Amino acid sequence: MGELTGKVALVTGTAHGIGTAIADGLEEDGATVHRVDRDTADLTDPPQVAKLFARLGRVDVLVNNAGGVVGQVGKPLDQVTDQDWRAIVDANLTSAFLCTRAAIPAMKSAGAGWIVNISSGAGRSVSLTGIQAYASAKAAQIGFTRQMAHELGPFGITVNCIAPGFVRSNPTTEKQWESYGQEGQRRLIEGIPLRRLGRAEDIANGVRFFVSSRASWITGQVLSIDGGRSLF
Repeated sequence: MGELTGKVALVTGTAHGIGTAIADGLEEDGATVHRVDRDTADLTDPPQVAKLFARLGRVDVLVNNAGGVVGQVGKPLDQVTDQDWRAIVDANLTSAFLCTRAAIPAMKSAGAGWIVNISSGAGRSVSLTGIQAYASAKAAQIGFTRQMAHELGPFGITVNCIAPGFVRSNPTTEKQWESYGQEGQRRLIEGIPLRRLGRAEDIANGVRFFVSSRASWITGQVLSIDGGRSLF
């Protein structure tokens, strides 16, 4: 029997890569896992989020993993449109806000809950692709994590955050990896003390820790899982 047996988890952004690995890992730990991606619900739309949570009922574990660069590439800020900016902020930050808001009433009633937000190394430093909205939204997720930990702690709810390094986990990151060329790929790996790229399972392991009893007195924290690239 796994530690999460009897618990219900919702993981967003599970179409591939990190989200899939997180959902698989929580299932291995015994949770009943609901997987949500863009084909399931638009998590930037309040009515759709409300409908989703009404259908699911109780959620003990929420992992806000949905996001990404929504097909955008880096360009100078004076060429970024209002729509470009809002699309990325909504995908990464608004979705986390809406899902958290929908999940916490049941968690408060239960006197327990676990929320993990998946930010990015870009939120602690800069975006490797130069996408301003992405770096800003991921930094905002970190601020949102800390504020929610402060607000929800008295209800027995922990809120933590993971900031992954570069993981080849989806078509976007594969395209990014290829764009670096052989020399750029070599420099990227040499900038990581452990001298390898991350795997989706590395990020999933961090989530599994945060929602386990081993992390029962940990909240409001940001864990960089990046092979030591961010040493602070």
